[in-house]
Amino acid sequence: MKEGFDNKKYLRLEKHAVFSRLKKFDKLYLELGGHLLFDAHASRVLPGYDPENKLKLIKSMGKKACVVYCISSPALEEGLPWADSGLLLEELAVKEVSALRKKGLKVSAFIFNLFSSQKRAVAFAEKLEKMGEVVVFTKKIRGYPFALNNVFGRRGLVSQPLLNVPEPIVVVSGAGANNGKMFFCLSQVFLQNKLGVNAGFAKIETFPIWNLPLHHEVNLAYEAATADIKDRVMLDPFHRKAYNLDAVNYNRDIDNFVVLKRIISRIAPKSNKMHSYNSPTDMGINMAGYAISNDYIVREASRKEIFRRFSGFKEKLKKHQVGESVVLRMNEIISCLK
Repeated sequence: MKEGFDNKKYLRLEKHAVFSRLKKFDKLYLELGGHLLFDAHASRVLPGYDPENKLKLIKSMGKKACVVYCISSPALEEGLPWADSGLLLEELAVKEVSALRKKGLKVSAFIFNLFSSQKRAVAFAEKLEKMGEVVVFTKKIRGYPFALNNVFGRRGLVSQPLLNVPEPIVVVSGAGANNGKMFFCLSQVFLQNKLGVNAGFAKIETFPIWNLPLHHEVNLAYEAATADIKDRVMLDPFHRKAYNLDAVNYNRDIDNFVVLKRIISRIAPKSNKMHSYNSPTDMGINMAGYAISNDYIVREASRKEIFRRFSGFKEKLKKHQVGESVVLRMNEIISCLK
């Protein structure tokens, strides 16, 4: 297959963007979403994209970066195989951290988010501690993120543990979505700023690509990949209002941005550069759109991926692994193709 993506350019631009963001803070908590070890989806829709880019990006940060690995304690308690990996969450966590270390990356801790003494979380944490691992537990805040009185009450962010690491970049990753990465980042930013450390937060997610059109095939392919969890790509209204420019983001970040801004206003002093985030797009660091070298090739590859996902979901529907709403959502996505 011909390439439509300049991988060297992407890594160069992405690394530069990360270090440019770091210059605004003494300590940067960098949420890294998506598939950590091998992003097959990205390599399918962006021919030329190296599926190990996230590993290479972290490694390019050298000794300035460490990794912490987040685990959802409630998800762990369910004891189900994780997505298509066929592995239990604890097995996947050990496998991914081991792979990171084999690549020469420093993993400083396992973070158990939403911990409330779940049995499987306790057992797994004890196993990790016997292996010499650092384990950190964060607790659920009632009504988070909307109940700000609770978020900033005595049982809120101030009661969460602080993980002190010397590296100025803390890459916060983990298995899948909804594992508490952003919560951990914000709690650490809050605690660090209370200690007088100018800490900030940013996030890296390859998709959706913010500077491609809303219905560009790459962004539609992202919607197809997440049709079962109902992610939607939307125009970022905050970016349009602040800069009179169109940008796209996904629904959860857009929906939560107002409350996130309210949290930022209280976790860091006015001099902190997070206050300059005028949109969820501002929070992100994503240079993938600038590295597309052949738009036609990328569009065609993304169309193939959309129909591949459609076939996969129809098969899952037959096996009662997804509901009919997922296939209906795929029909909606396909109708947006030109």
